[in-house]
Amino acid sequence: MPLPPSGAGSLVQMGIESRAGRFGAVVTAMVTPFDEEGNLDVDGACDLARWLADHGSDGLVLSGTTGEAPVLSDAEAAELWRAVAEAVTVPVLAGVGTADTRHSMERARQAQDAGVAGLLVVTPYYSRPSQAGLRQHFEAVARVADLPVMLYDIPVRTGRGIASDTLARLASEVPNIVALKDAAGDVVSTARLAAQVPAGFDIYSGDDSFTLPLLAVGAVGVVSVASHWVGTEIGEMIAAFSKGDVEAARALNVGLADTVAFQSSELYPNPLPAKAMCRALGLAVGQCRSPMGVAPPELDQEAHRLAKALGATGAHSGSDSDSGSHSGSGATLG
Repeated sequence: MPLPPSGAGSLVQMGIESRAGRFGAVVTAMVTPFDEEGNLDVDGACDLARWLADHGSDGLVLSGTTGEAPVLSDAEAAELWRAVAEAVTVPVLAGVGTADTRHSMERARQAQDAGVAGLLVVTPYYSRPSQAGLRQHFEAVARVADLPVMLYDIPVRTGRGIASDTLARLASEVPNIVALKDAAGDVVSTARLAAQVPAGFDIYSGDDSFTLPLLAVGAVGVVSVASHWVGTEIGEMIAAFSKGDVEAARALNVGLADTVAFQSSELYPNPLPAKAMCRALGLAVGQCRSPMGVAPPELDQEAHRLAKALGATGAHSGSDSDSGSHSGSGATLG
């Protein structure tokens, strides 16, 4: 496509249209609630899922990175998938990927039995397989379940990225591989990929800080952490861009800068901040399991300050926003 002339107007006026992704625009990578003893809190997960669906989430991902997948047993994950899929009407994707192909295949079967709408399959981590090995892994997992599959490329965590040619081949040859959660942080590669994949293949930003740049090169939405507390605002940004109002999208994106900076850092890696923000909003999510462990009181205090600055409203009113409550308890959600 040739470059538009200066002052050509909006994207819509230039004939450039965005389309909605099959799982919606804002898909929340949901934290996994635990009780005070560190046990899986299934009721809390259902309450949280309903609250997210009411506050800007078009879909949910369970047992992903933010959901502390490495510390969930297969039985816990299956119980979580089934309960949440029954509790909400938005699409629920189950994170089933592991470093073991056979184990991932079994989890995919369990997820289908649990009634989820789709699968999230991360790159096998630690072993750093070749691109041929990655292709074989993803094909095997996708073929055991009659569900749409979203691949998850996050080389900073897995040690191996998925090459654009590998992604394009999988998208073309495996009918139910229909989407990508792109957390590779390489906008140029994403732009090239968007030109290679078949029509209807959905690219989602896998990093809140890259959502607007990736929308500009063909992404349809985001699998978000920040949408736990600013889901509506993220949806407004995506909607503005989709309508061609780039200036409004840019302004909304700037307004999310503090949120993006808060949600993960070397000192407080994800999902520690996400759970702290949920607690600040009165959402009963508990603490993280080890090795993430219990968040320090300072993080809860920072979450309360950010929630107040954003004007965020939570599951209950009248809470002491300066208390830095560290118990992880909250009011029952409606």
